[in-house]
Formats: sequence, structure tokens, C-alpha cells
Amino acid sequence: MSVTATVILTQTEIVYKIRRMAFQIYETNASEKEIVIAGIADNGFILAKRLKTWVEKIAPITVHLCEVTIDKEHPRAPIKTSLSASEYAEKSVVLVDDVLHSGTTLIYGVRHFLSEPLTQFKTAVLVDRNHKKYPIKADFKGISLSTSLNENIKVYLDGTNDRALLE
Repeated sequence: MSVTATVILTQTEIVYKIRRMAFQIYETNASEKEIVIAGIADNGFILAKRLKTWVEKIAPITVHLCEVTIDKEHPRAPIKTSLSASEYAEKSVVLVDDVLHSGTTLIYGVRHFLSEPLTQFKTAVLVDRNHKKYPIKADFKGISLSTSLNENIKVYLDGTNDRALLE
């Protein structure tokens, strides 16, 4: 039996979603002089870079980019960030991932950042699946999609044929 995939977001739609999310991030951080957009490697970081580009186009805010490395198989393992804790302390942080599946990766990412005092903390995802094991939500999301537990969302962000698929 072959698996068929349904396109839920096209490249053009992804651009629109990212642009809208950037405006929401700016609106939420309009009083801030600088913010940190932290993307969970790999796709979350690609999405974070694109959000940073859009926020910088529309807002007079300094945006720092941070790559967050989490072992998704062992999320309690030490988390690495490309910025030191002192570089994001006392700032507004937006943690970004491509898909909010069960919430495990996002909640452990949140836990990591909360070891420092922050002025504000928000989360952003391109696709929210609505099947969470943890009490975590996406503050900014491209699309919210209720799926069955047997279905999977796969996001491709290669720059030439970006898409989100329901498999």
C-alpha cells in the first residue's frame, strides 16, 4: 500500500504565513529594542532565519538569531544554543520550530531558556498539529491542523520547493 501525501502548504502560502507571523512577533514586541529568535535545528532554525529577515524588514528592532540543538530522541539531554545565556538574558525570546507534534521538543526548549530571566517568552511554529502531551501552545502559528495520530506532517524548507505535507 503506497502512502499518499497531501500538500497542506505551498511555497507561496509558507511565505505568506511567515510574513504574517513576523508582523505578529513585531506587534507583541513593539516596545522592545532587541529580541532573540531562537530556532530549533534543523527546520525550526531555517524558519527562524526567515522570520528574522521579515521582522528586520518591517520593524526597527535588533533581532538576534540563535540556533537551538535538542536531541529529539532524548530531549532531557543537555541543550546547546549558539548564543550564551548572557546574550539572551533580560530579552524577549521567541522559540521557533517547524511543527508542534506532541510538544516534547518545544517544552524542553522552553525549560532551557527559562533558566535565565527573560522580559518575555513566546513560541512560534509553522504547523500546529493539536496533539499535545504537554501543556504547551504556539503563540504564533502559520496553520493549525487537527490530524489523526496515524498521520504525519512533514515540512520541507529547501528554498526552492518549500511545502508542508500531510502523510
